[in-house]
Amino acid sequence: MTSPFIWLQHALPHHAVSRFAGKFAGSEKPWVKDRLIRRFIDTYDVDMAEAARPAEAYASFNDFFTRELKARARPLADASTHVLSPADGAISQIGRIAKGRIFQAKGREFTAKQLLGGDPKIADRFEGGSFATIYLSPKDYHRVHMPAAGELLGTVYVPGDLFSVNQVTAENVDDLFARNERLAALFDGPRGCFASVMVGAMIVAGIETVWDGRETAHAGQLRHRTFADGEHDFAAGDEMGRFFLGSTVVLLFEPGRVEWLEQFKAGDCVRMGQALGRWT
Repeated sequence: MTSPFIWLQHALPHHAVSRFAGKFAGSEKPWVKDRLIRRFIDTYDVDMAEAARPAEAYASFNDFFTRELKARARPLADASTHVLSPADGAISQIGRIAKGRIFQAKGREFTAKQLLGGDPKIADRFEGGSFATIYLSPKDYHRVHMPAAGELLGTVYVPGDLFSVNQVTAENVDDLFARNERLAALFDGPRGCFASVMVGAMIVAGIETVWDGRETAHAGQLRHRTFADGEHDFAAGDEMGRFFLGSTVVLLFEPGRVEWLEQFKAGDCVRMGQALGRWT
């Protein structure tokens, strides 16, 4: 039987709700943003001790939600030997890509081809490779960083739904991460090609990258972009983007490149910069 939570998500107009939430989140009126920020900190027990600015210093709720951290709040593991976690969050799933399919939850999978916008040539590069799906909860730091050094080859914006991406939804909605609106970025690094996919969710008001700024959200068609050699080079741990209200990051690596550390399993919490896997 479908739960009321899942039924409601199917019934709601995802994009209209998200646009409405985005207007409030972007408001710079003190009586709006101050109330939202204070209520959010209290409700989700946000650790403001690690934030670079105090609660009253943000121009809007969006400014607070994408807050930067104090220097050295997230020390980086050795990127010459390890893949880094791209974000604070919880591991939704972690494992291998088998026959093009990525495990979502018991009885549910989606394909790398779906996730990456339908290009079989790109998806085939990851056949037999490794994936990790990391869910960012409301209280988490919401900037996304590079799991490894790499040069940006291209991006594809994929329109879609905006279901919630928590574990309950992952267990009950088919093809969730390949169904929601998302931005897939493809990189080429010293250890091969990898992808970092930023997946939107219910009331996510936008996705921003450091190379293009704010993506035009809730659009109706695929948007491909390619980049010139050397146009955007990143070191492991560099910021690559951020979510305006929370969501999920899916990492894909080519086969024979990464072994995930044995201690990690679904549900485990990670922090940005923490060693997530070992280069083979």
